[in-house]
Amino acid sequence: MADSLVIVESPAKAKTIGKYLGKKFIVKASMGHVRDLPKSQLGVDTNNHFEPKYITIRGKGDVLKELRDARKKVKHVYLAADPDREGEAIAYHLAHSLNLEVDEECRVVFNEITKQAVKEAFKHPRKINMDLVKAQQARRILDRLVGYGISPVLWKKVKKGLSAGRVQSVAVKMVIDRENEIRNFQPEEYWTVTVTLLTETDTFEAKFHGYGNKKAELKNEADVKKLLEEVKGKRYTVEDVKKSERRRNPAPPFITSSLQQEAARKLNFRAAKTMAVAQQLYEGVDLGKSEGGTVGLITYMRTDSTRISPTAQEEVQGYIGDNFGKNYLPSKPRAHKAKAGAQDAHEAIRPTSALRTPDKMKPHLSRDQHRLYKLIWERFVASQMAPAVLDAISADIRAGEALFRATGSKVKFPGFMKVYIEGDDDKKKEDDKYLPALEPGQKLKKKAIDPKQHFTQPPPRYTEARLVKTLEEKGIGRPSTYAPTLDTIQKRGYVMLEDKRFVPSELGEIVISLMVEFFPEILDVEFTVNMEEKLDHIEDGKVNWVEILERFYEKFEKRLEVAEEEMKEVEIRDEVSDENCEKCGNPMVYKFGRYGKFLACSGFPDCRNTKPIVKSTGVTCPKCEKGEVVERKSKKRRTFYGCDRYPDCDFVSWDKPIPRPCPKCNHMLVEKKRKKGTLIQCVQCDFQEEKN
Repeated sequence: MADSLVIVESPAKAKTIGKYLGKKFIVKASMGHVRDLPKSQLGVDTNNHFEPKYITIRGKGDVLKELRDARKKVKHVYLAADPDREGEAIAYHLAHSLNLEVDEECRVVFNEITKQAVKEAFKHPRKINMDLVKAQQARRILDRLVGYGISPVLWKKVKKGLSAGRVQSVAVKMVIDRENEIRNFQPEEYWTVTVTLLTETDTFEAKFHGYGNKKAELKNEADVKKLLEEVKGKRYTVEDVKKSERRRNPAPPFITSSLQQEAARKLNFRAAKTMAVAQQLYEGVDLGKSEGGTVGLITYMRTDSTRISPTAQEEVQGYIGDNFGKNYLPSKPRAHKAKAGAQDAHEAIRPTSALRTPDKMKPHLSRDQHRLYKLIWERFVASQMAPAVLDAISADIRAGEALFRATGSKVKFPGFMKVYIEGDDDKKKEDDKYLPALEPGQKLKKKAIDPKQHFTQPPPRYTEARLVKTLEEKGIGRPSTYAPTLDTIQKRGYVMLEDKRFVPSELGEIVISLMVEFFPEILDVEFTVNMEEKLDHIEDGKVNWVEILERFYEKFEKRLEVAEEEMKEVEIRDEVSDENCEKCGNPMVYKFGRYGKFLACSGFPDCRNTKPIVKSTGVTCPKCEKGEVVERKSKKRRTFYGCDRYPDCDFVSWDKPIPRPCPKCNHMLVEKKRKKGTLIQCVQCDFQEEKN
């Protein structure tokens, strides 16, 4: 008979842990939180030390009844929610709901769901950490005060149904600030001049660097003409060649933010999807009896630490030595430095065993699970490997007074690059340029000289990866907040994703402009960062959570009173489109929803007709030859192309059609995205060309 009850958050986690613990343990799932502040009211007594009013979450009555019934049948109860603030709060509310003693050693935590880690954790149960609970409670109450304080003002002055969050509002403001930078950007002209040069056996390129020994810029066509006149008829001579050996160290293993960024770059995963798939890998996957049954494949995925355990490091070093050779191991085991301000509560995100390679795990995983696991595994293994060694060559080439420079590199020893190379939003990835062996004094022949005009570009809009990176760099939010923050600002209609980049909506700009005027502290990055630090101090037991809230609320309450009196009402009028409703004839207007812009009948509520906005491609449907191919969005917001006569014609394509026919067979051309650029390809024959 079972004598212990173990409560975790999810059925998947319960299933995995249940197999490890055996018949003496009953393992149940709470399905997340069981108590929270009420939705219908503030739920915080601001006159009584911010006493929260917790109630059982609607729909959790049956879950609690099942847990209470199970509680009666056992001697011990263990609360094994996730090892973070949120998990500690779940454990606290479960203890309250099940009438467990406050001093009872009922809390069990583990960073990875493997048999060894789980069994070891149950040997060392502890009391619930009330400092962690207080930190979570302070954040929850703080966000409730802000949201339930500002939102009614926005309903009254702007539009019903609006809401304002503390971290989310800062994220929206960052998107708006970037959009304003783009709008106000003044492009500046500049030129580059590239010369193609010949040795006796090779061809290579060099770019204009300057005059004499000084760097110079080509700002306009006059500068280019002056340069071309200078080099006209001149011999090109190698003046100097510099060779150097560069060492490149691997990136550290993943933390929450870097995992979200890299999954966005390399797998095209949204932040929420990354965390959902990572949760599945953490909670456990059935590998079959031969592989040990259900096993958690990665460590806990909400962390800001790059630390790894000595056991994991020893195992991966053995794997690297056995599979790549001793020369692929660093001279001493790597210890990656944590970023400033990191809580360092857990290990980095890593595979629970380096020996479970992606190829071995592939038969047991879905496509998305395998791709994310492969990313995590490769990053971890590479993080413990020797540095890459590159031979870098730089050659200065003189033509009269003009100086050209050619650079190139080649990998001398791949090191960690044998397994993994980190992506980068800020650099254009180009293949390392080939550079032949050159010697000072060597004469070269000019094959061609190519001047090109360019204009400086505005800063790019935020992608999900770039916004997460910026939030992390500024110290806004914590690992567990990034994905829900990005999801929330889209659901509220404050920002939209266009071509995978955030664009603010008119509604978002109006709300943020009002908040900047009446609640400047909420949108101040420094204030938000300081508040995160105070929450960390609560967790460490250094400050009283009530005092932190009192100091905040004293000023905030006065701001609310001023906003109620002085904020002017704002009327948001719908933008009228050129289309009329096919059901009632009224004009269609543009609306913003969870998934972006759409068309709705202006006769609402009498007419509830809505339809998506489609973009024309100018291409005739190749299947029915009557309709036009238009851009559409799938349910998962992925762009595809289909016939506008659907459902009469079911033509679809994931590749973007080109509004010109194939020169070879006259069929449709499409764009094919590749890592090295875009290819234009015929759907019928073998014609293809590089897109300029």
